Amino acid sequence: METQDLYREYRPLLFSLAYRMLGSVMDAEDVVQETFLAFAGVDGGRKEEVANLRAYLCKMVTNRSVDLLRSAKHRREVYVGPWLPEPVVQRNTGQAAEPLHDLLLRDDLSMAYLLLMETLTPEERAIFVLREAFAYSYAEIALLVEKKEANCRKIYSRIKSKLGPELAAARADHAKDLTTLHRFLAAFSDGDVGQLLELLSADAVLYSDGGGKATAAIRPILSAANVLSFLQGIASRLGTDSAMEIATINGQPGLLFLTAGCVHSTLSFQQQEGRIRRFYILRNPDKLEALALTLPTR
Repeated sequence: METQDLYREYRPLLFSLAYRMLGSVMDAEDVVQETFLAFAGVDGGRKEEVANLRAYLCKMVTNRSVDLLRSAKHRREVYVGPWLPEPVVQRNTGQAAEPLHDLLLRDDLSMAYLLLMETLTPEERAIFVLREAFAYSYAEIALLVEKKEANCRKIYSRIKSKLGPELAAARADHAKDLTTLHRFLAAFSDGDVGQLLELLSADAVLYSDGGGKATAAIRPILSAANVLSFLQGIASRLGTDSAMEIATINGQPGLLFLTAGCVHSTLSFQQQEGRIRRFYILRNPDKLEALALTLPTR
């Protein structure tokens, strides 16, 4: 099979793997491109010896992603303010959906879920993603990450034990999240502070990522009252040429904020038992460049 045909067939899978590993659309695209360039340079005889192309390409992507996570560790430590993953956004454009569509509308792609992945080491993240998101067997994972099968099983079990409850709460439920979002927007539009506070957890937290390149809160905003005040302040500064659009962000309903038709911010959230406990506002323009890769609604 020609490299171009392989790219069309395996790009959705490989991008989905790299994005889950890295939390960055642009880095994931780079890793996939580098993988296929490297594969194109492999000697023809060696290519014919590859019994399982899918596993071979996944191993290349996994190794590159682990290396990139290691090199990114320092950059994350000195990042200005909270760091949030780059969003994958699905907008209602009326165009046909890309093959990536189904792979990127999973409940394990929410901002909350990806942020939990950030608490893992690169090797732990690789093992967990391969098992949890792609249902690889421990034998297959062992080959991909070059560890013993029993070790992979133990690492996965330890992660599930440590993060299990939080991971379950971080999974998106599109229907419930959309209902909560509509209720919040209606109360916000009416200025119903009592209803708004009822929709927020008392210990609600808002994370705002400007990366030092756009106005954002340097520290998380704590408590329902402070979060609401912060959001009201943002709304009061929106100009007459501003607009808001509901879109699917990382598999769950969220908001795009636009000025003169250009997206300048995204807002997503995590809810638990009908109340919003986390808001995630992304304003870093470097990360919003990835919206050029947005997926249309079917």
